[in-house]
Amino acid sequence: MKIIRVKNADEGGKKAFEIIKEDIESGAKTFGLATGSTPETMYSYMVASDLDFSDKISINLDEYVGLSGEDDQSYRHFMNEHLFNKKPFKETFVPNGQAEDLQAECRHYDEIIAENPIDIQVLGIGQNGHIGFNEPGTPFDATTQVVGLTESTINANKRYFEKAEDVPTHALSMGIASIMKSKKIILMAFGEVKAAAVNAMLNGEVTTDLPASILQKHDDVVVIVDEAAASKL
Repeated sequence: MKIIRVKNADEGGKKAFEIIKEDIESGAKTFGLATGSTPETMYSYMVASDLDFSDKISINLDEYVGLSGEDDQSYRHFMNEHLFNKKPFKETFVPNGQAEDLQAECRHYDEIIAENPIDIQVLGIGQNGHIGFNEPGTPFDATTQVVGLTESTINANKRYFEKAEDVPTHALSMGIASIMKSKKIILMAFGEVKAAAVNAMLNGEVTTDLPASILQKHDDVVVIVDEAAASKL
């Protein structure tokens, strides 16, 4: 894994954007995208650029179960607001959290990923080492699945909701096996709260107890960390 240390989240987002720009120039067309505060600066640089995404495809990592794409807390809404409405893509895929048959939606999403191999997968990392919503204990061979969110993940996300009880308890998430099929992975981590997980991901054993540790087995991973997130390395 290649480690890039930056001063702060803004510099990290700019570096991630620069990597994506270089890969687009080399022919990258399909992007696995993430939500949350971590990639926001990267999206702002993408929006401000002159890059054309009208022939590109995006496949998002996850979506809350029970929220429609119009709900302002849904990940579809997040992506529309931060990227898609400003930089149109040819196609954008986000799991349907309101699907009547969630297992069928998982199979459908796996088909989308198989038909559109991901050139660059963008990731954050949870304080407990999760990637996507693949919580500790998730098998490394898991594909798209319905996941129950841990208390720590719910607590980390409740700041986005009016009340803690409004935070969904389940999500649809691209599986670890699907993430690992991506040609390149860019993982960003900012802030001291991510330091322990970053250190374990890079220097600990590969274990399902810390899902991000599997990235040690991938051939092309770039880890972008600010000074605080790198403080335990």
